[in-house]
Amino acid sequence: MNSGPLVKTIGIAACSGPGAALCYETITGECSGILGAHHHPEVILHSLSFGEYCRLLKKSDWKAIAQLLSCTCDVLVAAGADFIICPDNTVHEALNHRNLQTQAPWLHIAETVSAEAQSQNFKRLAILGTKYLMEGPVYRDQLVPMGLHPITPNLEERNHINSIIFDRLVFNRVNKKDLLDLLSIIERMQTEEKCDAVVLGCTELPLILNDEVSPLPTLDSTRLLARAAIREATASAMKLASLTAPPRC
Repeated sequence: MNSGPLVKTIGIAACSGPGAALCYETITGECSGILGAHHHPEVILHSLSFGEYCRLLKKSDWKAIAQLLSCTCDVLVAAGADFIICPDNTVHEALNHRNLQTQAPWLHIAETVSAEAQSQNFKRLAILGTKYLMEGPVYRDQLVPMGLHPITPNLEERNHINSIIFDRLVFNRVNKKDLLDLLSIIERMQTEEKCDAVVLGCTELPLILNDEVSPLPTLDSTRLLARAAIREATASAMKLASLTAPPRC
């Protein structure tokens, strides 16, 4: 099977470069087993200046951030996207201020991560991300109704994580001290807060954290969103393939 009319076109509303790149790489790299070697759904990516998002974040101007996302949505839909994903956890708060689903279907990153957490029977989740994400409603609104408990780092830790993200990770810079600091925070939350998993709630955090190094299982928001997009894009094609496949002897 390869890409065709039954395979939907994925629109990526990009913010920071490394997070969007990892999401794109995951989509294009994990489809071979579904669509055939080297095949993947059509992907359209659009990015306004990340600096503009950062400027508005500092002002907590979510309506203006929603307008930026709406502009990107218009570009993606005009280019042929069937649905949209945004590999940036923080800006999902803007979806509470504008219904972008009226422009095109969206896959919500925190909804995807929350579903995975529930499927693995996690209960107390350490939420790591920007300070806006950790202090905002994006994961709380998704996790709490499912009976899951989002736990945020303390204020000092939140400020330090935010600095790691904005000063280095969004520029694809990784160093050993940042890793050790993040591991120390996770270890404290495992011991003191009884967390049983950690949400990598910034799409750049997988550049430095994964299951191999983390003392807690990780929920990689970037790759989970990419895999949800793969499922959405290929669902109709997979269904048709299952209906037309010859019976096994």
